[in-house]
Amino acid sequence: MESPVHISFTGRELDVMSVLWDAGPATVAEVRERIADDLAYTTVLTILRTLEQKGYVSHAEDGRAHRYKPLVKRETAGRTALRRLVEKVFDGSPELLMTQLVSDENLSDKELRRLRKLLADRLREKKP
Repeated sequence: MESPVHISFTGRELDVMSVLWDAGPATVAEVRERIADDLAYTTVLTILRTLEQKGYVSHAEDGRAHRYKPLVKRETAGRTALRRLVEKVFDGSPELLMTQLVSDENLSDKELRRLRKLLADRLREKKP
């Protein structure tokens, strides 16, 4: 099940969602173990409950614990976040984003070649 089109996570919510995307369904304690920061159990629980209220995760009983699972795919969240980034930081211009991306001196030649191939493939798809 996919959540609403407009998906927005706080930084902490994104930390928790990343754990669920990587590890799959997890209890509060399991999420807490995998987060880099030393968050209190109650903090992680509050974040998971908030995510559940927003419709981004659900839970199932697992003994005495709840096992939370993501309802939003990482790719869907990524597309939404990228759209927001383009709108807010790059004045709605995907070209400005791409310019910034390929200007990054940390990109390897291999990564640049892959980007070029992705663009070429996309352009071929557009041809009638």
